[in-house]
Amino acid sequence: MAQFEPLSGQLGSASLVFIAAEKRHGLFHPEKFLAEHPASFPFLLDEERSVTKAYGIYHRLGKDAWNIAHPATFVVDRGGIVRFAYVAPNQHDRAPMEEVLQAVEAQQ
Repeated sequence: MAQFEPLSGQLGSASLVFIAAEKRHGLFHPEKFLAEHPASFPFLLDEERSVTKAYGIYHRLGKDAWNIAHPATFVVDRGGIVRFAYVAPNQHDRAPMEEVLQAVEAQQ
């Protein structure tokens, strides 16, 4: 999430939405985190994991994760078609920002 905030001016008409597979009062206290680190875009808590399961990124159990989502970045066009997808192999990996920005620019 933090890697996108400084780039918001470079996204043109694109909209950012962040989704976290986390309970409102879960282990990582997302409400407290967002109060301390406000974001300039919508943030959805996928408490029932329905969105992460629909996108195929739900991570039930692994060495570095339990009942959350693989970090992932999607660029979805106005018609709802996924034009770019990056699903990280672990909880520390993120999509290359240059590739994300290129995918966003291609949709504008």
